[in-house]
Amino acid sequence: MTEKAALGEPGRRIKTDQPHTARIWNYWLGGKDNYEVDQRAGDEIRRLHPGIGDYAQADRKFLGRAVRHLAGERGIRQFLDIGTGLPTADNTHQVAQRVAPESRIVYVDNDPIVLAHAAALLDSTPEGRTDYLDEDLRNIDSILEQAARTLDFGEPVALMLLGVVIFIEDDEEAYGIVRRFMDRLAKGSFLVLSHTVTRPDMPDVDAAVAFWNEHGTPKLTQRTPDAVVRFFDGLELLEPGVVSCNHWRPEDGAELERPEVAMFGGVGRKS
Repeated sequence: MTEKAALGEPGRRIKTDQPHTARIWNYWLGGKDNYEVDQRAGDEIRRLHPGIGDYAQADRKFLGRAVRHLAGERGIRQFLDIGTGLPTADNTHQVAQRVAPESRIVYVDNDPIVLAHAAALLDSTPEGRTDYLDEDLRNIDSILEQAARTLDFGEPVALMLLGVVIFIEDDEEAYGIVRRFMDRLAKGSFLVLSHTVTRPDMPDVDAAVAFWNEHGTPKLTQRTPDAVVRFFDGLELLEPGVVSCNHWRPEDGAELERPEVAMFGGVGRKS
């Protein structure tokens, strides 16, 4: 069953004269939903940080591995994916429903670009269900109220926050948002989170983020690996902890031999 969202007229809100993170990410992943302005910015960021495309790919593969683990090994059948970004191959519902066709997924984003492509996120197996909400990450009560049309919050849910809390500049606000979401979820729920990091041995990442924050929208906030770990306070952090996304339970052993990327991720369980 598929729940259709009201898409409105997002085209009027999409600005094509300024680079945008969702479209640049799409460009790095080999997608076609981007403009020349995004390609130019993406190429300049890649010049400053040649590995940027690698961590876009690593983050996407991290999503797939985390969802397969939760659906296949932990019995999770409900996913709340906030800040989903533009649809691409192997979105959360596709990965989860391949493992468990009855899985239910709610996507949340407030980006007009993503909203224009939301129909691609609403495909579902007959046994499962998907929905899409046009909401901001900060609107916790509204998100949970609307998501309850599709998800049963009396049962465990996987909260997916991949590359989205980087848009919350204030640390305490960012940690508070994640904590408030997890407080409202049932025991046995999971947090899956990834975040761009800053570290002394990765100065080119800092330069790339500085370029982006000068020219693009929305602005990004980097945090240290230890600061990313703080998002999992009070949760049981699954092995191997918060690590470079390409080093989180790789299904290809060669991944561990590849250099770390500046996108770190982890999975934590609420007990």
